[in-house]
This record gives sequence, structure tokens and C-alpha cells, in this order.
Amino acid sequence: MKVIIWGCRGSLPSPGLEKNYFGGNTACVQVEHKKTCIILDGGSGIQRLGENLKPETLEINILLTHLHLDHIMGLGYFKPFYNPKCTINIWGPSGTSKSLIVRLTRYFSPPFFPVRFKELPAPVNVMEINNSSFKIDDFTVRSEYICHPGPTVGFRLELDKTVLAYIPDHEPALGSAHFPDLEQWSSGYNIAKEADLLFHDGQYTNAQYGRRIGWGHSSIEQAVKFAKLSKVKKLVIVHHDPANTDSQLKEMFQDFNQNNTVNLDWIMGRENAVFQLA
Repeated sequence: MKVIIWGCRGSLPSPGLEKNYFGGNTACVQVEHKKTCIILDGGSGIQRLGENLKPETLEINILLTHLHLDHIMGLGYFKPFYNPKCTINIWGPSGTSKSLIVRLTRYFSPPFFPVRFKELPAPVNVMEINNSSFKIDDFTVRSEYICHPGPTVGFRLELDKTVLAYIPDHEPALGSAHFPDLEQWSSGYNIAKEADLLFHDGQYTNAQYGRRIGWGHSSIEQAVKFAKLSKVKKLVIVHHDPANTDSQLKEMFQDFNQNNTVNLDWIMGRENAVFQLA
């Protein structure tokens, strides 16, 4: 299983020379195995992913955690949507009052986007999920609702005995008096449990989080505690604040390691990073 980050910025694309190392594109991670292509979220990073897909990749599965704009804004610029030889399967949670396809159609329509959903040349299949389990080729995929504003799921991808967990927008500390002590009360635990690789929200320092409780995101400390509770092997922090430069993100990483006994393999995610899982 090969995993590539095409975007790990949160909320808003933020290009600039001072952000070249970690990148400025919003959420998009690619998973490859044999002929299977799974894409986690369709943020602005999916545009460059589409330009770099192998020509023989003609079936694509896009898994959407939720429909906040930073997670779907790149869909209209994803090249395979305009290739009638491609088949694209989209999986994501429905809204509380509107279906997933209705919500996506609102994005693929004027004045937000000039091409309507029904006008896309590629055949597109839309599947609604909740606390679900389904198969994509050799993968078993599990989804579960997590703590974030609006209907939002995390994804667990299992391939043989290898597990990838993806929870890019998450606030597990909200509303839990027991976090991070009791796993049964921790949002996302079933998704992350003993994962080989976990992508998790870590947008803030503790000081910043204190002024943003309820916004749906975590501090680095909370992400580390969640990863340790879940016994993951490696943690990758994503959903970087759009205002943070490369130097600020590196400083956040260094400060946390200097001031805490971590006992965890963890890094700050960056565009173009590649992970090879057995």
C-alpha cells in the first residue's frame, strides 16, 4: 500500500514561498495498491493529483470525510471527471436533510461552478455512508461518525493486516470528561485503533486551542494523546492552519518534543510525502 499526501492544509489553500515545504493545498491523500486508486478527500490538492495519475487508472474511488469546502473544492478541477473512459465512485456522508448527491450538485452548479454534475463526461456513482463497512477491491473500508461540525466521518482502510486511519478534522476532547483515558468514550477510537498509520487533525497549540474550543479541531497535544490511546504505530499531523508558515510549523513540532515526553513516532505532514506500508 502506497500513500501520498497531495494536500494537508486546513480551511483554506495558502500558497506562498514561506509555505513551500509543508505545502498550501487542502486535504487530499492518495492510496495505491495494484490497480486500486483510493483518494481521501477532494481538497485543492486533488487537482495536481489528477495531473499525475497513471494513464491506465480508469476507476477511481473518492472517499469524502465531509463536505466543508476545503475538502471538496478541488473536485471540479479533477481531470478524470472529464474523461469518459474513467469511472469515478464517490463515497461520503449525507446531510441531515439533503442527500449526498444533492449536496454535491449544489457545488457542481452555477454560480459556484460552471459545469453541472450531470454534465460531467465521466460516469460517476455516488454512495452514501454512515457507520458503514464496505469493500473496494482488496480493501475493507470502515467509516464512523466523529466529532466535527456537520455530518463527518473518519475512514479506516484495512488491507490484509495493514491499517491506515484517516481523521483529518476531529475534536475528540470536546464533550468528553474522560479524554484521553477511556477509549469507549473517545470519538474516532474504532477508526484509529492499532493503525499502522494515522492521519489526524493537529491544527493548534494548546494556547490556540483554548480560544477555539468547539471549532472541530485539535491541538497537537490532543492528537498525540489520541494516537497513544489508540496505540497507533505512526502519527501524521495534518490540517495545518492556513496562516502558519513552514518555520512556524517546524517550531511547533520542536517545541512540543522539547516540552513533552512523547514516546510516539510522529511527524508533521507535508505535501509530496510518501509512505509505503507493507
